[in-house]
Amino acid sequence: MAKLSNIALKDFQRFLVFCGCKKIGTKGGHEKWSKLNMIRPIIIQTHISPIPVFIIKNNLKTLGLSEKDLLDFLNE
Repeated sequence: MAKLSNIALKDFQRFLVFCGCKKIGTKGGHEKWSKLNMIRPIIIQTHISPIPVFIIKNNLKTLGLSEKDLLDFLNE
């Protein structure tokens, strides 16, 4: 199995859309993404690409998804 590494901003944004998230706002260099039944929104910095692994892992936890879910999406 492939190992999770830094991911391009555009790829992570596509993954969020695939998961049913919508961008609900932009402030400064940050985007806020959310969907129904999420405890808190996902915040990503738009001026940093690729996105560091620790930010990806935190956002996956918020989504209730695994690294495998993201890797499967990226490999399709």
